Formats: sequence, C-alpha cells, structure tokens
Amino acid sequence: MNERAKLIHTSRIPVRWGDMDAYGHVNNTVYFRYFEQTRVEWLEAMGCRVSVEEAVGPVIINASCTFLAPVNYPATVVIKMYAGEPGRSSVMTWYELFVEGEDRLYAEGAAKTVWMDTRSGKSSPMPDFVRAVFE
Repeated sequence: MNERAKLIHTSRIPVRWGDMDAYGHVNNTVYFRYFEQTRVEWLEAMGCRVSVEEAVGPVIINASCTFLAPVNYPATVVIKMYAGEPGRSSVMTWYELFVEGEDRLYAEGAAKTVWMDTRSGKSSPMPDFVRAVFE
C-alpha cells in the first residue's frame, strides 16, 4: 500500500455459510466480492450510482488479493478501503480484511478504478464530487 494512502471507507460484512468452499473456509473468489461491496458502498455514500444508465461510471481495470489466513464461518469481516492520489480518470485503492474482534490481518488487496464513458467505453475524467474526497 502507498504510504500516502487515505482511509476512505470501512465495511462490515457477515460471512455467509455459502461463502465457504470444500476446505471449510471462505473461497478465494469471495474476497473480491467483499472488496467490491466495500467499493460500491463508498461510491454510493458519495451519491455515485453504479449503473449502465449513467453517462460516466467507475470500472475496475485490475484487482489483486494476497490471502494471509483463512476466514471461517461464522464471522463478520471488516474491510478497510484506502485510496491514493487520484489521476485524471483513475485512482488506486487498497483493502485490508480483518475478522471483527481480531487485530490479525487476514487478507490485503488492491484495485485500480477508472471512470469510463459508458457509451464509448473510453476513460473519462473523474467526476469533481469524487475528486473532492481526496482534497
């Protein structure tokens, strides 16, 4: 994570029984869903609708996750989302995933979010109301 990253949102998400895999822990793909939910909550809290009906919207162009320890049901995960310095149309985000009530870091991830013109599919300047979060 970038040392100048700013904490911008925290989510608490209950682990569902169906989130687990055959090994009895949360499946690797589900961590990306937890990060996604956190990102969408942050966007919605700013009034940014994630919809194809919008002229400009955020998309992810890359995502990663490092799995440090397995999460098991029942639990509530706490995801902290951080953001770096925004560019013209994008911002790098990082995620830390904890289990509620514990200090141990279970996973860390990253994703680059780019604002896109939904009609052309090309990058678009980040909306001013989003950029204001970083100032």
